[in-house]
Amino acid sequence: MKLTTMTQISVDGVMQNNGAPTEDHPNGFERGGWALGKGDDETRMFITQTYQRAEAFLFGRRTYELFAGSWGSIDEMRTHPIGVALNEAPKYVASTTLTAPRWKDTTVLRGDLAAAINELKAKPGGELQVHGSGALVRWLLENDLVDEMTLIVIPVIVGLGARLFPETGPDLALDLVESRVDSKGVTIQVYRPAGRPRYATA
Repeated sequence: MKLTTMTQISVDGVMQNNGAPTEDHPNGFERGGWALGKGDDETRMFITQTYQRAEAFLFGRRTYELFAGSWGSIDEMRTHPIGVALNEAPKYVASTTLTAPRWKDTTVLRGDLAAAINELKAKPGGELQVHGSGALVRWLLENDLVDEMTLIVIPVIVGLGARLFPETGPDLALDLVESRVDSKGVTIQVYRPAGRPRYATA
């Protein structure tokens, strides 16, 4: 399987609480829901079709619990094509603390995470997809486990909040696979990691 990631980010790189205004409110983040309703029909179809082609899904614990409580639990969301794709496919969670996953077809990955993910990638099939799960995506990139990364850039500057890429971290070159801009200014960029960048020399 090819390991792919899809992340909605703001122009300033924020990914926190993109979907609903109350997800992270207890942490004091009051600018949630900044991606809700953004994008045109073509972008929404692109996102839906991405979920539909997944062979399996991989989550960090926090995103898993958010999805389990929405796509996995709310009838209206379960019957949406994205909900159907999520509920029918195997789900894997990278967690050392989750002991009783409540979403069917869920396997918790413990121990040597890199070995477990490489074992999943070695299986025949389409895509092992990661949605959200910022800390997990950063770890996967640092460990050269990502085959393709999709960024859906929403035309807004949130100004604060957790970012996909921290202020300091490892560097990575990217090859652009696909780029498009929809009628509402949402940009979809698909990249493949390409080793370390080359820097100018004196």
